[in-house]
Amino acid sequence: MNRVLTRAQLEQYKEEGFVIVQDVVEQATLLRMKEVLANLVEKSRNVTSHDDVFDLEPGHSATSPKVRRIKKPHVVDLVFNDFMKTPKFVAILQDLLGENVRLHGSKLNLKAPHFGSPVEWHQDWAFYPHSNDDILAAGVMLDDTTEENGAMYVIPGSHRGPTHDHHGADGHFCGAMDPDKCAVDFSHAVPCEGTAGSVSFHHVRAVHGSAQNTSQRSRGLLLYEFAAADAYPLMNAGNFDWQEFSSQIICGKDTITPRSVSVPIRMPLPPAIHQGSIYENQTAGKRYFGFVEQGGKRNANA
Repeated sequence: MNRVLTRAQLEQYKEEGFVIVQDVVEQATLLRMKEVLANLVEKSRNVTSHDDVFDLEPGHSATSPKVRRIKKPHVVDLVFNDFMKTPKFVAILQDLLGENVRLHGSKLNLKAPHFGSPVEWHQDWAFYPHSNDDILAAGVMLDDTTEENGAMYVIPGSHRGPTHDHHGADGHFCGAMDPDKCAVDFSHAVPCEGTAGSVSFHHVRAVHGSAQNTSQRSRGLLLYEFAAADAYPLMNAGNFDWQEFSSQIICGKDTITPRSVSVPIRMPLPPAIHQGSIYENQTAGKRYFGFVEQGGKRNANA
């Protein structure tokens, strides 16, 4: 297995729970991704509500299309499916997860200039606990990404801490941590910044979130979730599609022997009242980032 990441990068991922790798996506592929994305946003003019492809921003219309997420982009267009099997990208996944890797899912989150819904603080682990936590999310930066246009923030070292409560006051899962009760020092947050074509990799238990885009530049983040092949989901055991599950192996071999480790787990139950994407789930939780009002004042903790 050929190593791509340096010793320092591997150590950063181990200790801090994330690492950013520059120049992972070839320019031609990046341009094709952006072209496909622009065409999808154009098609969204004919969509009036969330569907199997589009998750829409509040205020979306035919004259002013606002898309906050493309669902399952690796299914929507081959460019997103083909990229995750490119040699350099696969080698990085194997550096971090081992030889045998499975795709868990994908999405493409958009933040339009001076808009773009925030994503409140959360851990991916809260949404899909597995038998072990050798799981990560890879964020492909489709645009130059900075704090100003809505970069994702990560709390270094939080992947080695507790699994925080992601339930609202009603006791139902809401996909967000209560910033007043979780005992996390958010001043330690680090923005995942990079040029277009860079990729961030963050551990499934790392606390992360992102604010609204306050700049004049768009921010597209193509997210893939990957797991070691021996990490088995703890939900939906009674409705398990083995054929589909097995088909998601990206590299290496499948196994029917799950590996179990002792990690803190909370189940996303009772299910969210507001079903759908994380944006819908989080409408029942307390806000940290909020939205920026006219005049530039941030309505935090709204």
